[in-house]
Amino acid sequence: MHQFYEQLWERLPDALEPDRFERRRAFLLGAARPGERALDLGCGAGEFTAALAEAGVHPIGADVADAALARARARYPELDFRLVPFDGALPFEDNSFELVWAGEVIEHVADTALWLSEVRRVLAPSGRLLVTTPSHGRLRVAVSGVERFSEPLGDHLHLYTRRSLKTLLGEFGFGEIRVREVGGLPLLRESLWATAVR
Repeated sequence: MHQFYEQLWERLPDALEPDRFERRRAFLLGAARPGERALDLGCGAGEFTAALAEAGVHPIGADVADAALARARARYPELDFRLVPFDGALPFEDNSFELVWAGEVIEHVADTALWLSEVRRVLAPSGRLLVTTPSHGRLRVAVSGVERFSEPLGDHLHLYTRRSLKTLLGEFGFGEIRVREVGGLPLLRESLWATAVR
């Protein structure tokens, strides 16, 4: 999978802005607090890492692709960006962050149990996790077909509903879990935005 993401980032246009950037940025910054340590897990080209820094947060951007990190470092040379393994332990100490942001990441993770365990480990007590991921409610999948959301050669490994995401976070010891559906028409929402506390 590492090679897949390297090639993906090498093919993407340089000027590409993250999907629904302004709305997701507002969601992230609404939860961030100046002076906190934050991890932008799956940082891509670093736009959200930079937004956190501009808000007075002390962020580290992390990604599985060197090609993504090269873009991030070129755009934001003053920020800290780190390579993390696709599947494996995160290279951070226990309790390192008050906030972990994983925007459009969890659906790409092969070993979700390990990933969430690692996220919880690096979060400080009472630290917060923010997740965004595509919504795959039954009606949305019935109308559009599962192929649209999970192509055989695509990189979306998991499909989430509001209930399945909330259940998953609860099973890994997170509390104060809130998952809301965002964008699109009622019953056909496009995204899930979740907050949870360690």
